[in-house]
Amino acid sequence: MKSLKGKFVFITGATSGIGKASAYAFAEEGANVVISARRLNLAEEIAEDIGKKFGVKVYAFKMDVRNRAEVGNAIASLPEEFSKIDILVNNAGLGRGLNKFQDDNPDGWEEMIDTNVKGLLYVTHFILPGMIERKSGHIINIGSIAGREAYPKGAVYCASKHAVDAITRSLRMDIVDKNILVSTIDAGLVETEFSKIRFYGDEEKAKNVYKGLTPLTGEDIADAIVFCASRPPHVNISEMVLLAARQASATVTYRE
Repeated sequence: MKSLKGKFVFITGATSGIGKASAYAFAEEGANVVISARRLNLAEEIAEDIGKKFGVKVYAFKMDVRNRAEVGNAIASLPEEFSKIDILVNNAGLGRGLNKFQDDNPDGWEEMIDTNVKGLLYVTHFILPGMIERKSGHIINIGSIAGREAYPKGAVYCASKHAVDAITRSLRMDIVDKNILVSTIDAGLVETEFSKIRFYGDEEKAKNVYKGLTPLTGEDIADAIVFCASRPPHVNISEMVLLAARQASATVTYRE
């Protein structure tokens, strides 16, 4: 097992769900944490709490992954101490709507493509050169089982996560000679703010997504991410799929 103590881990979308859980999980292993989000106040609260609990170095800053110029400026402006990223967790992502294609809102398409695809590309593009220069690094992309199978009323979300899968695979080939690992974590039903955001704040709809079964938690996925990051140097967990115990696919579940 590779020690994470003293490593610098950069997590996008770190103010809730999988991103927040991952920040705590890495800090518990002794890693220093760099967290970004659009909600700076929450990011700073989390950073302060992590610092107090684990005594690691933490840096929080505001960044909207959808804005290429903002991403470039923010990463270029990282304090020297936090600029050498060992592990990048591309977590920022969202779903919008669950409608038949012909009834869907194109505004939601823009949000999903800009965040899930472009955002991942922008952040990776600005972090990767440093990893290449240091000949060391690990990029962990948070995908979804929606990137492995399409389902009704999810055309654009599924497409965005299929894109994450394709980018991950191609990137792994492009940098195979650079001593940089590339992994993807693809999960099924995880109870976070995801469904609430997908249904534009409709709490009832969001709760029904997980009704009758026990979904995964952000902490479950964080455990998987830390596992990938802590394998011996000669091992790369290229992809990992996690499902709730009563989930067999994106559309097949058993509910009591």
